[in-house]
Amino acid sequence: MAKRVYFGIATPQQNVTYEKLLSMWQEADREPLVDHLWIFDHFMTLGDNPDGPCYEAWTTLAGLAARTERVGIGHLVTGVTYRHPAILARQAVTVDHISQGRLYFGLGAAWHEQEHHGYGIPFPGAGERVRRLDEACEVIRRLWTETKPSFNGRYYQLEEAHSEPKPIQKPHPPIIIAASGEQMLRVVAKHADIWVAQSRTIEEMREKSARLDQRCEEIGRDPATIARLGAMRIDPAASDFNEVRTNLIQMIEAGATHIVVNAGDKYPAGVIRLIVDEIIQPIKQAIS
Repeated sequence: MAKRVYFGIATPQQNVTYEKLLSMWQEADREPLVDHLWIFDHFMTLGDNPDGPCYEAWTTLAGLAARTERVGIGHLVTGVTYRHPAILARQAVTVDHISQGRLYFGLGAAWHEQEHHGYGIPFPGAGERVRRLDEACEVIRRLWTETKPSFNGRYYQLEEAHSEPKPIQKPHPPIIIAASGEQMLRVVAKHADIWVAQSRTIEEMREKSARLDQRCEEIGRDPATIARLGAMRIDPAASDFNEVRTNLIQMIEAGATHIVVNAGDKYPAGVIRLIVDEIIQPIKQAIS
């Protein structure tokens, strides 16, 4: 099991001040065992109290990009329904430049119905959201790699869309797609560099990974060109870290090359140090 595994920490930007969030990110940026850091893309807080504070995702990420130096950064994940993909492509390029080429570009079909209704954002059925995601990936890739692309899709159109500058990362930032259903796995096979394994159990992760391999083979893509990302939410104050470590090692054994520990939105003092000492460092030693 001696393979390169990348470790990250997710710190959802709800129920926290920007100053606290920045402090955690800068601490993690100084920690060499942390490879990447993540926030989410929501306008309302998740959980039982939607009235709590929640910062907008892309402006927050731009601010954090400007104040960190080393770690990869991104969202797990941006909802495709929230922004036109041409605008999203420009936001992502901007953050890629601010971060000097450290952006991971996470994208998904979106799911939070209450949020859509609250903000007057159309929330189409699941099938349409998947189709929109497929088109959006194509639109964004063209804007990142072509001089003035045109595109005439069912949902999105471009007409000689001048799009400069291009991303620092070539050919573009890694595209990360969170997916579980069969149609979503087809989108992953077509567009993703990294798949976020939305699975409740290790067995389910293995089964979906095998199905993703099949979807890749159907279109002539080498499944090994798609990395796997496994994530686990913890309560820093109450989690059984033995169990957490066991579960994450099993994810790695199931094929995960990227591991993200989601710290929830309760951030006790020393939470970054705790995650590094109790989770990341012991796992790295166990798999070395």
